[in-house]
Amino acid sequence: VARSGAGAAAASQTGASLAALAVKFAERQRSPHCLLVKEHQVREGADTAHPPRRTLFVLNVPPYCGPESLSRLFSRCGHVQSVDICDKPGPGEKKDKLTSKFFDHKTVKGFQVAYVVFRKPAGVQAAKALSQEGPLLISTESHPVKTGISKWIASYEASIVDPKELKAEVDAYMQDYDKKMAEEEAKAAKEEGVPDEEGWVKVTRKGRKPGLPRTEAANLRVLEKEKQKRARKELLNFYAWQHRESKREHIAQLRKKFEEDKQRIALMRAQRKFRPY
Repeated sequence: VARSGAGAAAASQTGASLAALAVKFAERQRSPHCLLVKEHQVREGADTAHPPRRTLFVLNVPPYCGPESLSRLFSRCGHVQSVDICDKPGPGEKKDKLTSKFFDHKTVKGFQVAYVVFRKPAGVQAAKALSQEGPLLISTESHPVKTGISKWIASYEASIVDPKELKAEVDAYMQDYDKKMAEEEAKAAKEEGVPDEEGWVKVTRKGRKPGLPRTEAANLRVLEKEKQKRARKELLNFYAWQHRESKREHIAQLRKKFEEDKQRIALMRAQRKFRPY
C-alpha cells in the first residue's frame, strides 16, 4: 500500500485507532488502494474548522481523489457538511470569506490528508465501519473522474480567465479592503488621546497640518541640491599631501596677516594715533 510521508508519520503515532478502507479508482482496477480513517480528536477549541466527534480524519488520499469524490464516497454514511484536503495534518481555522477562483489555485502533489465533517456524529462511526465492506469505487459511470486528454482539456478550459468574473472578484475584494481600512481609521480616531489602563496616551505622527506629498518638481529640486552638495565635497583634499598643503597655506596666511597688523600698529604709534584704551 502506498503511503505518503505525512500519512506514514501520523499512522505510526496512532496506528491502533486507524481503520483501513479499501477503494479502487475504477471497476477494472485489480489492486485496491487503502484509505486510513479515524475519528478526529483534538483539544476543545484547538481546531475550529474541524469539530470533534463529527470529523473523520482520512490519511493516504491519492491525488486523483478530490473533495467531490470523498464527499460522494462518504455520503452513504450520512450528510457530509464539508471536505477539507491538506498537504499534512494540522489545526484548521474557519474561513470567513470565500477562496479566490483566480488566485488560490494549488497544484496537487503526492498523497494528502483530508478532514470530512459530517452533520451528525453517527456519520463518523458509519464511515469507520466501511472497512468491513468491499472496495469502494472513486470513478463510476454516473460520476466519472476525468483522466488523460479529457483531464488536460478541462484543466486548460478552467485556466481561461473570464474578464467580467475577474473584475467582479477584484471589485469585491477592494470593497472589503476599503471597509476594513475605514473601520481601522475610525477605531484609531476614537482611541486617539484616550489613556490606556496604565495611563499612557498613544501618540501618532498625524498632526493638524500633515506634510504634503512631494511633486515631481520638488523632487527634482531636492535631487539637484544633493548633486551640488556632493560636487562641492568631491575631490576636496582627496590626497593626504593636498590636505597638508592646505594647512601650510592657511598658517602662512595667518602669519602674513599677523606681520601686517604689527606693522600697522607700529605706524599708528609713530603717528601718535594709537589709542588702545
